[in-house]
Amino acid sequence: MIIMLQEIRKQAIKNAYLHDGKADISSVVSKLIAENPDLRKNVKSIIEDVKAGVDTVNSLSKDQIIEIVNTEYPEFLIKEKKEEKHNLPDLENVHGRVVMRMAPSPSGPLHIGHSRMAILNDEYVKRYGGDLILRIEDTNPANVDIDAYDMIPEDLEWLNVNVTKKVIQSSRMDFYYKEARKMISKGFMYVIEEDQAEFHDLKLKKIPVKCRDYDPEIHLERFDKLLEGKYEEGKAAVVMKTDINHPNPSIRDWIAFRLNYKKHPLTGDKYILYPTMNFSVSVDDHYLGLTHVIRGIDHLVNTEKQEYVFKCNGWKIPEYFHYGFINIPGTVLKTTLMKEGIKSGKYSGWNDIRLGTIMALKKRGYRPETFRKYWVASGMNKNNATFSWEIFNSMNREIIDYNTMRYFFVPEPEKFNIKNSKKLKSHAMFHPQRPDLGCREYDLDKNSNIYFPEKEFEKLKDSETIRLKDLCAVTKHANSLDYVSEDIDKKVKIIQWVPENSGSIKIYYPDGSVESGMIEPLASNKKEVVQLERFGYVNLNGSEGYFLHK
Repeated sequence: MIIMLQEIRKQAIKNAYLHDGKADISSVVSKLIAENPDLRKNVKSIIEDVKAGVDTVNSLSKDQIIEIVNTEYPEFLIKEKKEEKHNLPDLENVHGRVVMRMAPSPSGPLHIGHSRMAILNDEYVKRYGGDLILRIEDTNPANVDIDAYDMIPEDLEWLNVNVTKKVIQSSRMDFYYKEARKMISKGFMYVIEEDQAEFHDLKLKKIPVKCRDYDPEIHLERFDKLLEGKYEEGKAAVVMKTDINHPNPSIRDWIAFRLNYKKHPLTGDKYILYPTMNFSVSVDDHYLGLTHVIRGIDHLVNTEKQEYVFKCNGWKIPEYFHYGFINIPGTVLKTTLMKEGIKSGKYSGWNDIRLGTIMALKKRGYRPETFRKYWVASGMNKNNATFSWEIFNSMNREIIDYNTMRYFFVPEPEKFNIKNSKKLKSHAMFHPQRPDLGCREYDLDKNSNIYFPEKEFEKLKDSETIRLKDLCAVTKHANSLDYVSEDIDKKVKIIQWVPENSGSIKIYYPDGSVESGMIEPLASNKKEVVQLERFGYVNLNGSEGYFLHK
């Protein structure tokens, strides 16, 4: 007993020394169990001694603890390896506060790929101060989901991304028209009356359309006709004048406005002439005062297109940074596929756990801190890379594990009788490193029934002895389990079980498969992430559960 008290004092001193002078009971118990595994069987016996030892150490000053370490435990002076920190690089040309933006299309909710854009922008605005603008780019009526106007802000709020201003492009149409008139009158844009397919063919041949250099007044008249709906869709458009000989055909005289007679979910048929992304983005980035724009490398061509608008108007160009493309394997991210699946009944909704939406990952039980930790650690790499679910899950595990309760789950259960002549009591900790959380205890009467994995039972040889985890040792005889003892010296297979009054549950996997089983009574009807021992982390929702990861 004296030796144990000395060990408790030693671990309490070490824990206090490493944590600003204050020891933690749970941490001390965990360390003692790690170094003395036999204590796990009767951890209650040392709890009071640990509490007393920790209280004594915590009554000491920092200087007293340091003195004890120096004289009695000099080995603690070796600095433990610090957690590696991942810092994003500084932005270039920052002069005070920054203005940055996120610009999703409201075709649906955000998915895990969007979280990268959102979190990196948010990190920089937090570092330098300033504004983070959420700009909903909804100038393509055919690609708008009305629910996305609410879903996108909700996703960002859950990710703890601080939006300081929200802009909806469809509410700025008259402003875009005003800017277009200015640019047409200065000869920077013109209106074609050719079929857009023919216009595209001429561009490929580096041949300008005949009207390219007509007097601006003619193009302004055509612009008014566009607004009045005097042209068929696809038979006229507003074009940004660039370099007709540019080596990249898509940058040659690109279309800045096009007709679209489809009703807009917000504005109805009020507007029929819509700006393309490269025009509206350029105008908004200037007038909203964007200082820095970070986005994927797939936007490099768009950046060059948008710079024409800035240069023609003499506007200051924001600082651009393009990070590499991230391939996210095994995940449905394409909005059109998700919409089709939801419409056909293949998916239950945007939060179906087979999808890669933020809503679906939240439903599975991921923490928002995991997204931030992963993307900050990934940094602003310009090289293309593959998303690692293994690393992402590992980060999430580190975040949730300490506060996650443990329970038993039996897949494909079969009811078996334990032939025991006396009452039994199970005793299992809610968390192996959190004695402060207490234990799960179940009383079993004589000859009790339990649920046991049928497959595991079939694997047992007749007369083979096993241990029902945290309960007792039993021997298989025919189709029953005979009680042996509450403890057993020899090493035998340990198998989970649940009492007869356990609840039924279905666990859904992200690959679409489903597993049915029984979950112990104390976990029934819970709505939280738990760890089902030897199975994995699951987000419980009553009689259903969504598999998170191992």
